[in-house]
Amino acid sequence: MSRFRPLSNAFYVRPADIVAPELLGRYLVRELDGERTVARLVEVEAYLGADDPASHAFRGRTARNAAMFLAGGHAYVYFVYGMHFCLNVVTGESGVAHAVLLRAAEVVEGVETAAQRRGVSADAAPRLLAGGPARLCEALGVDRAFDGASLRRGELTLREGEPVTPPAIARGRRVGVAYAGRAAAWPLRFAVRASPALSRPLAAR
Repeated sequence: MSRFRPLSNAFYVRPADIVAPELLGRYLVRELDGERTVARLVEVEAYLGADDPASHAFRGRTARNAAMFLAGGHAYVYFVYGMHFCLNVVTGESGVAHAVLLRAAEVVEGVETAAQRRGVSADAAPRLLAGGPARLCEALGVDRAFDGASLRRGELTLREGEPVTPPAIARGRRVGVAYAGRAAAWPLRFAVRASPALSRPLAAR
């Protein structure tokens, strides 16, 4: 089915602020031990490398952020607060270090598996399953083992899914980047307006 076709290399090799809204509605697919979990992306944030004070790449390459400097189409996974993983999609040419943080998704297949990973009921509200970057990673079983992995093949992939049209997309400020000065006000958070899985409300710009 076309919905499960992997996204092309050309899709990723563009700036993060262009790729980010186009990731909404795409399928993030996790395959493990013969089971498949599919999550439809509904909320993302763009980070613009060395030109963005909120980006992990703002001060250059480190051991922690090395995956950001790969070519678009790879995963960048980091550990935060000593307990949570967050998954980013690297975009742009090699060395640019643009990335899109995946903030929330609606689980559309493998709900029971996702709920078990999260430690919640299978009939829990969508936000409790994958509404937030840490919840999303937990629901799909994503950890630092995927840092630097290709998102076009393997156990974790991005597929065509059901792209969202611009009128259905809200745009606003990113979450938790007040330290970034003026960049904190950049409208680089994109979300599907009607989704019940958003990590928090987002009004149109």
